[in-house]
Amino acid sequence: MRSDAVKRGVERAPHRSLLRALGLTEAEMDRPFIGVVNSYNETIPGHMHLNKVAEAVKAGIRIAGGTPFECSTIGVCDGIAMNHPGMKYSLASRELIADSVEIVAEAHAFDALVLIPNCDKIIPGMLMAAARLNVPTIVVSGGPMLAGNMGGKVVDLNSVFEAVGAVKAGKMTDEELAEVECQACPGCGSCSGLFTANTMNCLSEVLGMALPGNGTIPAVDAGRLRLAKQAGMQIMELLRRNIRPSDILTPAAFHNAMVVDMALGGSTNSVLHCLAIAHEAGVAMSLSELNEISNRTPHLCKISPSGAHHLEDLHVAGGIPAVMHEVAGLGLLEGSAMTVTGQTAAENYAQARVVDRNVIHSPQQPYSATGGLAILFGNLAPEGAVVKRGAVHPDMLVHSGPARVFDNEELATQAIMAGQFQPGDVLVIRYEGPRGGPGMREMLTPTSLLAGMGMDSAVALLTDGRFSGATRGAAIGHISPEAASRGPIAAVQNGDIIHIDIPHYKLSLDVPEAEIARRLAALPPFRSQITRGYLKRYAKMVTSASTGAVFTDD
Repeated sequence: MRSDAVKRGVERAPHRSLLRALGLTEAEMDRPFIGVVNSYNETIPGHMHLNKVAEAVKAGIRIAGGTPFECSTIGVCDGIAMNHPGMKYSLASRELIADSVEIVAEAHAFDALVLIPNCDKIIPGMLMAAARLNVPTIVVSGGPMLAGNMGGKVVDLNSVFEAVGAVKAGKMTDEELAEVECQACPGCGSCSGLFTANTMNCLSEVLGMALPGNGTIPAVDAGRLRLAKQAGMQIMELLRRNIRPSDILTPAAFHNAMVVDMALGGSTNSVLHCLAIAHEAGVAMSLSELNEISNRTPHLCKISPSGAHHLEDLHVAGGIPAVMHEVAGLGLLEGSAMTVTGQTAAENYAQARVVDRNVIHSPQQPYSATGGLAILFGNLAPEGAVVKRGAVHPDMLVHSGPARVFDNEELATQAIMAGQFQPGDVLVIRYEGPRGGPGMREMLTPTSLLAGMGMDSAVALLTDGRFSGATRGAAIGHISPEAASRGPIAAVQNGDIIHIDIPHYKLSLDVPEAEIARRLAALPPFRSQITRGYLKRYAKMVTSASTGAVFTDD
């Protein structure tokens, strides 16, 4: 056992003395030491209840003969950080979370881990640490928030963001906005649509690192606590059988995750995070192969913001196992992939069935024959860009229009709120990439303003930053290389024609290559306005979005 390093032998008497100070008995010291890394805090609605989840996990560990040690890591609420400098820290926190889990697990020689995340960057950060540490590990999230109800109308956080645009367009009163604000987020859990947090919690199941139900059992459901207790019990079985993340996070697991992601039409950020997790697991992933998967995978679910359903609906309809069963019937999944249940993926979804065809369509009657995400390439994005195809208005799947260029999110937001754009425009927000931001801000405000104004079917939005999982419309993000690295997006000028062809995975700038090169050569060296602190170090170490925005190995 790894924990023998802190409790066995005469030379470990000082260590045991400190463990006794924690109140441990002889029996508890004889058992395996299980780290329970909990991202509970009182800042994030998705995390405010994780102390109860952790108690259930620890109870399960004790039932199965282990000794739990709870410790913590940080978390950022993307919704609260949105549209101000705090958002620069969101993606950047992912690397800190991974590092902090590594540090506490290694320093205390835990034999195995149960990781308790629930929101955006915390989930991938913990999964990155699991791959890096490679000790038996299981993930159990806090579960999704229930959707809100406003006079019989279902609302969620995205409804509030879009309502701001509706007020600016004169389509909604301030009083109506206040009512949406008060009803949209009724309690604990990760925001109720298929935004980034819920996408990653669902994909944790598909990757095999979480038990079935992890992504969809509502936060307030007693089933969530039972799942947590089962996770605590199951980690002891994984330890007994020595099933490690390296046995689970294989090429087959990442293939399965991308197939199900396409069927769900999840957040574009899932691509960024899966690339980063795969990097830690030593698994090669390329953006181009994702389009091959998309071409073969039907889009079966339209969960908010793409449609009217929410995670609670997906859970009742059969959850992620039912979605997996549907795409497996097309021969799209690697059923032999190992999972934390101790069984293969195929064994996990073998008995799953769809209960509600309104929520999970059949492969014979999909929303579309191709997946809900697409990777675009072209002279504007030589290394790729990502769009949630399933949330794009049909009129905008193919579009050409003049560029309106902004060098940060604030300038773009001001112009949108002032109505300083025309139908057909392609709004370009640059210098918001991993290095340029720094931190690759998630920009829900400009996209939701356009949606609230009813302009998401007439205006496209492009960026080297990110868009929220709550985004809908022709919002194309992760354009790589980024402007700060002299990517072609830095050469775009107002009035340049940009061509978008999502069905054919193309994004191009109608400017001769020689002129693009001339413009880029004439640019002054990029200088970040961040001159101190973590973000300065982050900007020096982070790589392109096309590689998952991981840190350089140099």
